[in-house]
Amino acid sequence: MRLYGKNSILERLKSAPQTIKAIYIKKGMNLETIATLARQNDIPFNSLPEQKFSNFTQGINCQGVVAEVEKFTYSFLEDFLLRDEKDGLLTIVFLDHITDPQNLGSIIRTLACFGDFGLVLPKDASVSVNETVLKVACGAESFLPVAQIANLSVGLDMVKDKDYWVAAAVPEGGENLLTTKLAFPLAIVIGSEGKGVRRSLLNQVDLKLTLPMPGANISFNAAIATAIFSYEIFRQKNIINPFAFKDKIC
Repeated sequence: MRLYGKNSILERLKSAPQTIKAIYIKKGMNLETIATLARQNDIPFNSLPEQKFSNFTQGINCQGVVAEVEKFTYSFLEDFLLRDEKDGLLTIVFLDHITDPQNLGSIIRTLACFGDFGLVLPKDASVSVNETVLKVACGAESFLPVAQIANLSVGLDMVKDKDYWVAAAVPEGGENLLTTKLAFPLAIVIGSEGKGVRRSLLNQVDLKLTLPMPGANISFNAAIATAIFSYEIFRQKNIINPFAFKDKIC
């Protein structure tokens, strides 16, 4: 698996350098910080002529640097649920029928920015964490635990057994997200723009939430919907001091 771009590789070098097998840069690029961290961690660092580098990367726009990394390692949903109040309980996002890697990469980046989230993907009918996802996430995968499970229904039962409230995002007919007081700890299910959340999963939730959209009769894609829902969850979960987060802009 390859990791593309300066930010993605820098974050991986800082958080999990042992997962990097080798780094390749386009000859003439000044990437001293990456080079220094690579040397400190005994990671092979190779400079390639422009044409050879272009062939190696198949013309992908990667800011002149690419890394060969180990296959993405998923977390376990069980570990999400072992956290206690002292460590801070995660808000858990379940994705249903998300097949676009661009959407998944954006979702990972959004949830990592807010912090205290965990992400759960199904093994079937879903995109996995691949190279495209990592490129869009820009290193955020290093800060967000992502689990992959065989059955979302079983996963929802697991979180409910740990006294989580479970909500689902629905395009219409749910409680107004902006006026509903959310209960914590919370898990939320978000479906694709086309199919939404499966009916079988909707039967398991405690609450259905809808984002009011008085404008055009169209819907947000999954990445944008997740960003809005996760921000409202973040807002309600925390006492917001706007000055406390001035250096945390993603």
